[in-house]
Order: sequence, then C-alpha cells, then structure tokens
Amino acid sequence: MGEILVGTCSWTDRALVGSGWYPAGRRDAEGRLRHYAERFPVVEVDASYYALPSERNSRLWAERTPDGFVFDVKAFSLLTGHPTREAAMPAGLPADHRDPAVLDEVWARFTAGIEPLRRAGRLGSVLFQFPPWFRPGARAEAFLQECAERTRGWPLAVEFRHPSWWEPGRAEATCALLTRLGMAAVAVDMTQTLPSSMPPVTPVTSLRLSVVRFHGRSTAWGTGSKEDRFRYAYGEDELAEWLPRVRGLAERTGQVHVLFNNCCGDAAVRAAECMTRLLDGDPPTAPRVPRARSAPASPPSPGPRPTPARSSSSSTSRRGAD
Repeated sequence: MGEILVGTCSWTDRALVGSGWYPAGRRDAEGRLRHYAERFPVVEVDASYYALPSERNSRLWAERTPDGFVFDVKAFSLLTGHPTREAAMPAGLPADHRDPAVLDEVWARFTAGIEPLRRAGRLGSVLFQFPPWFRPGARAEAFLQECAERTRGWPLAVEFRHPSWWEPGRAEATCALLTRLGMAAVAVDMTQTLPSSMPPVTPVTSLRLSVVRFHGRSTAWGTGSKEDRFRYAYGEDELAEWLPRVRGLAERTGQVHVLFNNCCGDAAVRAAECMTRLLDGDPPTAPRVPRARSAPASPPSPGPRPTPARSSSSSTSRRGAD
C-alpha cells in the first residue's frame, strides 16, 4: 500500500498570505515554508511555470524543510508549448519553443535549477501540464517522447487539458502511451458542466506515483479571472467522494500526491486539512496535524515501493515569490 501525501499547489499565494493562515512571526519567506512543511508533506511549485527555477531557491527550500518533504515542480511554460513572456526568457533567447537551440538552452537551465532538490531527494515529481490545444495524435506523441528522453530518471506526471485524451475508446491508448514513457497520469477534479471539462478518471500509468489535482468546481474555468476560476470551497461531502478513488490509487502505486489548486484565500489549505482528516478516518472537527498518510491496509501493490525521488524546484510564483 502506497503513501498518500496531501498538500496544496502553492504556499506563496498572495491571497493565502493575506488570509491570516500564517501566524505572526512566520510570514517571511523562510517562516512561511517552515510553517507549511510542519503541516503538510508535499507542495507544488507553481513558480517554475512562470520563470525558470533557480538553484539558490532550490537549495534553500531543501534546507528549510524536513526529511521526507517533497516538492512537485511545474515544468516551465516553454517546455509544455504554452505562450511564454519574453521577460521570462534568459537574456538573448527568444520565446520560441520551435527553435531547437532555444529548447536545448531552456532545458539545460531548468535541469540545473531543480538539481539541488533532486540531489536532496526532495523532488516529488515534475509536472507537465499541457495546454487545451494539445490533442492526441502523432505530433503530441512525439513531443511526449522527447520530454521522456530529456528527463530520463526523473519522476514525471502529465496533466492533459483536452478531454479527448480520456474519452471512451481513447483512454486505453493514452494509458498505454504514458506507461511506455514512464509518466504518471494526473487525475483531475473540476466542474463537469463545461465542454472542456476533464472527466474524473483515475488511470494508473506508473507503479511509482499517482497525482490528483483539485482545481475547484467553478463554472468560470477557462474564461474568468484567476480569482473567478479558482474561487471554490470544497465541502466535506465532495472530498469524501474521492476517498475510494485515492485509496484505490494507493493500492496500485508507491505514492499518491493529492494537491489542491483552489488557491483563493485559505480555501486550498482548508481543503487539504479536511482531506487529511477524512483519509485518517477522523471526525470532521478532529484537530489533527496533516502528515504523509498510508491508506488503510490492503493487499500489497504490484510493484516495489519506490525510494523518495530526487529532485529540484523553482523560483517565483504566480501567487508570490519565496
């Protein structure tokens, strides 16, 4: 039975910092991370999508967190085919993902930026979140193959944003592709009322890792402001719907990361705290400090339990910089 680690998709979000969740005396960069890491065993680094990660930040993050704490690092936007600001690029390089020389340099800098986390055993995964226009087909498969070759040995997770990847009749081929490339499929919770809604499927494509990301269930997904898209407070009943799925993933993988991306105010940390209590079987009001959890005992998983992945991480964040 694999571990279940629950956390959020940022610890530096401005709305979180302003919510009062961080106590007085722990609101500087170091204090925030230490406070967060005392309560959760995993966090997603969102900053590395918007700016290439820095080795200095990665070293500091590893130093400021306890053994066993891991960072899931989001791939830089250029590496997933997203539009990238020229200001986010290294000096002299255009934001052109089609230029092989540019890609080689960006890959090299991203790799160096996360190396301190990798060396410290703190890299939980590198998340490749692909844009909505990234559809199944030969070009997409070739792109994924290249990503796999450039990241050989890293723990990888892939989140698709086009629902056709998981449509009936296509899902089996998607699973086979990710399994062959050694990439963990990301399961998603979001509103199911939009044409772009990703179904809440939980495929297992890696014996090492599974990832579940909770985006909230706002109907403004894809159209509204950042606040509109992510403004959502999960109810306990909505989180309880996922308990069998999360535990089912833990029966088949070495580790499950459950991450909350409804980052408005303290909604994400409160949802993560609630999910931790539910996984523990605690009553709703039990004041338990969240930690890495193992799901209830059941038959052993089909593969060996992995050692903590070595990793790296990033720099500033769309939600603030630490």
